[in-house]
Amino acid sequence: MKPTPTAVTQTRAVIYVRISQDRTGAGLGVDRQREDCEKLAERHGWDVVEVYVDNDVSAYSGKRRKDYRRMLDDLDQGLATVVVVWHTDRLHRSPLELEEYITLCQKRGVSTHTVQAGALDLATSSGRLVARMLGDVARHESEHKAERVSRARQQKALKGEWMGGIRPFGWGLPTGERRKKVDRKTGEEVEVPELDMMKAVPEEAEALRYWTDEILSGGSIRSLVKWCADKDIVTTRGNTITHTDMRDMLLRPRNAGIAIYRGEEVGRGKWEAIVDEAKFRAVVAILSDPGRTVNRGAQPKWVGSLLYRCGREGCGAGMTVTMSGGRSYPSYRCPTGHGGGRRAEIVDQHVEDVIVERLSRDDAHDLLEPAPDGVDVAGLQAEAEEIRGRMRNLGGMFGAGQLELAPFTEGMDTARGQLEGVTQQLARAATRDPLAGLVGAPDVRKAWKGLELDRQRNVLRALVEVTLKTPRPGRMPDGGYFDYDAVQFEWKRGGNG
Repeated sequence: MKPTPTAVTQTRAVIYVRISQDRTGAGLGVDRQREDCEKLAERHGWDVVEVYVDNDVSAYSGKRRKDYRRMLDDLDQGLATVVVVWHTDRLHRSPLELEEYITLCQKRGVSTHTVQAGALDLATSSGRLVARMLGDVARHESEHKAERVSRARQQKALKGEWMGGIRPFGWGLPTGERRKKVDRKTGEEVEVPELDMMKAVPEEAEALRYWTDEILSGGSIRSLVKWCADKDIVTTRGNTITHTDMRDMLLRPRNAGIAIYRGEEVGRGKWEAIVDEAKFRAVVAILSDPGRTVNRGAQPKWVGSLLYRCGREGCGAGMTVTMSGGRSYPSYRCPTGHGGGRRAEIVDQHVEDVIVERLSRDDAHDLLEPAPDGVDVAGLQAEAEEIRGRMRNLGGMFGAGQLELAPFTEGMDTARGQLEGVTQQLARAATRDPLAGLVGAPDVRKAWKGLELDRQRNVLRALVEVTLKTPRPGRMPDGGYFDYDAVQFEWKRGGNG
């Protein structure tokens, strides 16, 4: 009796491909790697059971490679006994990753074959030595490349040139020329306009100037985000502008023509400045003020929320608005719980009437805060630049070992304190009085109603403190039941109002 032929079992293999930077988004680099790896597997007669792809992910950066981690899990479960890669540097550029991979391969009897560097026998000490040497070479190449890129970016920053990246809002005027680019979604080659990153885009520049002036006039980031949504203004990537986007764009030194490198100012840029530097410094001072109240949750819906004060003796708490009268109408109440409520719409209307009347008088201009006398904006800017230069020098000396920690820390603290003082002076010179848009307006009430709620609240903060006393019971002399005398005004400007 003839023996039954034994079936030949094919070796199971997996392919791993990766490219660290895919500028076109088309995945052409990983496709070429995959083709070469499949040809190698075919020559050896291996059965490819899975292909793992990490596109546009660097092994050197330390970022998580999802498909690489999935491959390790599958190998640990015995999915395959051969890993095929285009080159060893596609697998690892980190010694820690390499050691983890060697341990797994030894544990599961996995061999590694490359298109460019041949087979790696990780079962022997000499094979592991070769793998580690190749890994060290790959890491050296990555570090050397990173140094070159960093140095090139530094040189561009110091020269005030565009360093590349995502188009910043405000710049990138079309030159009239076009260039070819591969579309990320379709993989097809398309033509796109060539942009001059040194030239401002008029409509975006106008928006940046408007945002800056709004912040200097007491506006909020929240109101500017809403303004952008109403105007259909989006980021340069076409996304809705968020609170974080708006804050980042307002705090961007590029707006004032200032070049930065690694977060430090290094000089003037060659691009068109959109915002006056004094205004930019003022915005930075305002948005960076630790005392600035920021609430990204529920915002006040009433002019006097937390601004009107409880008039009960010894209290003085900020009044909040809650529903009264069987939850039928909103009322100002003291958050401590004592006392009754005051109809919110009636109180706010009365406060509006009083403020509009005061700002409509002939002497309303006397309420405006005088512009700072003798403020040398150019001199302050030069002084600020000198202080920042001193800070850079201190950092360089400390980094070179020419300065001990104690004098370095003391010098930096002194410089920061001086810079903060200069910045505050610049902010004071550029910040606009919240009353400026109302005083002298042809129709003060119309101007008041045209303000966003947060701007109205800023006027209230600057002009007057409103206290809600306990109202008298019963009908008032005017025939109504609202006690207007219980709403008291203490003017912060203009004496008794």
